[in-house]
Amino acid sequence: MPKIVIDVRLPSAALKQLAALADVQLVHCEPTALQNPSRDLPVEQIRDAEVLVCTTPPRNHAEMTALRFVQLSSVGYAQLYGLRLVERGVRACNARGVYDTAIAEWNLGMMIALGRDLRSMIRQQEHHLYEVAPRFAHEIRGSVVGLWGYGGIGRETARLAKALGMRVHVYTHRPPRPRQATYAVPGTGDPDASLPDAWFNAGAELDFLAGLDFLILAMPLTPGNTGIIGERELRALKPTAFLLNPARGPLVQEAALLKALRERWFAGAALDTHYYYPLPADHPLWSFPQVIITPHISGSDKGPHFLSRMGEIATHNIAAFLRGEPLWNELTADELNGV
Repeated sequence: MPKIVIDVRLPSAALKQLAALADVQLVHCEPTALQNPSRDLPVEQIRDAEVLVCTTPPRNHAEMTALRFVQLSSVGYAQLYGLRLVERGVRACNARGVYDTAIAEWNLGMMIALGRDLRSMIRQQEHHLYEVAPRFAHEIRGSVVGLWGYGGIGRETARLAKALGMRVHVYTHRPPRPRQATYAVPGTGDPDASLPDAWFNAGAELDFLAGLDFLILAMPLTPGNTGIIGERELRALKPTAFLLNPARGPLVQEAALLKALRERWFAGAALDTHYYYPLPADHPLWSFPQVIITPHISGSDKGPHFLSRMGEIATHNIAAFLRGEPLWNELTADELNGV
């Protein structure tokens, strides 16, 4: 009888579905949060578990000698590096798709806010100033948005951008392809990879960057792409372009970003992900008038749909795993090894 250990909060409907699976033992570890930090779990509960649903595996995960499948409640999966899951024959899936719509909406909102200089309008309101400036009437229609990465977030951003009359350029190592076995909210994204107006691959970074009005980072952080955006890339942007980073702060080299903003190599930025959590009150990024800072909330487990979507992913994948069927969001060996 397979044992399933649940170390995250799931909707009651999802727990009932899992409990109703034939010949399974369900162990709920009474999580205290939607996504628990790593902690030790009782050895007697986890030693013979075949399935684990968690944000971060327990610190004593080595005791889980029967483990065969891990379902994460996060999109990021760096917490699996070094656990030797591939060597142990353990498969793993993340929660890819759970934040696509929320982050894509943040991307669209930030493009409009940056393009119309919403920060200046709010500052004027606070100081009771009434100025009708041409930049406040700017339209993003006809602009070029560049997506560095074309997973679920990039694809949903592309769909919304195209609806607003924008052109979409994509930078990836391989041509965008139809997506299979990946969770997505019905009716969203670009499952057929038909929306991009142009595609750029490795070696064409500068050509890609030079043609953009908005650069959006839409890739996970891995050891191989940490600091992938440096002075060379930031200088390639047009003086009128904007940078949006809802992905991970360290994708962009901190010193290069600060220098670029001080010297105004490009027009401004919207940053939802940072180099420190929380971002210290004295960090210089707070002080740039052309920068919008949000508190890593573009996609969050505090969103209204996180719990139901996470429940849908978990119930589908656990049932599929036990039946030997394809899984949603399965991580490759390279991804599990941090390549």
